Amino acid sequence: MSQIRNRIVLIGRVGHEPEIKCFDSGKKRAQFSLAVTESYYDDKGDRVENTQWHRIAAWGKTADFMEKFVHKGLE
Repeated sequence: MSQIRNRIVLIGRVGHEPEIKCFDSGKKRAQFSLAVTESYYDDKGDRVENTQWHRIAAWGKTADFMEKFVHKGLE
């Protein structure tokens, strides 16, 4: 039986430097917030921007990557 995986791609700006936590077991976790902004024009022709904040958590090798390459303000 094959595994079903869900995937979502969020493109936005990092709100703060990733918080890195190393556990006694040797596992590492990186957490940060990501602002994703969508913009569109309403019925009157006015531009509307909507920003949603997401809390991101990554573990293991992905956390190592986040620690090295993800920084505040980057897109």
